Amino acid sequence: MTETVNGVVFAILAFASIGGAIGMLTTRNVMHAAFWLLEVMVAIGGLFLLLSAEYLAVVHVLVYAGAVSVMMLFVIMLSLRRREDAVRPVDVSIGGAVLAILFGSIVYIAIAQYGDRVAEMPAEAPDTAALGELLFTRWALPFEVASLVLLVAVVGAVWWSREVDR
Repeated sequence: MTETVNGVVFAILAFASIGGAIGMLTTRNVMHAAFWLLEVMVAIGGLFLLLSAEYLAVVHVLVYAGAVSVMMLFVIMLSLRRREDAVRPVDVSIGGAVLAILFGSIVYIAIAQYGDRVAEMPAEAPDTAALGELLFTRWALPFEVASLVLLVAVVGAVWWSREVDR
């Protein structure tokens, strides 16, 4: 019974994340795209929760669904001068469709070649202390670089949207 429930919840969360990604790509309003991205991030947090990775689910929802989405909404609101600027033109690109099909084909071939091999699960799940030790000893520099990239993106968006006195 629990495997059926897990399968149904996984299907709902997977369709929610894929549907949100499609909604984000197809909407014409930039603010709506940011909210679709928020929905994708919450669905992925739910997938982490389904995998019994509670800490990663909470961090994912707090950092990505909370902080990054709010930062993106602030940047969008700061950089838009008029309401009409929020609507992007419909751009159906043949090149983009070809790249998407090519990328999907490569992913499909990679998954098909992987075969029926199943990764071995560890005997016990690592605890939060071990994860924190790894995060702050081996992954501190990439974490700081990512935060600097986000800071530069925000400063660049605000600078780009400023009024130029002529």
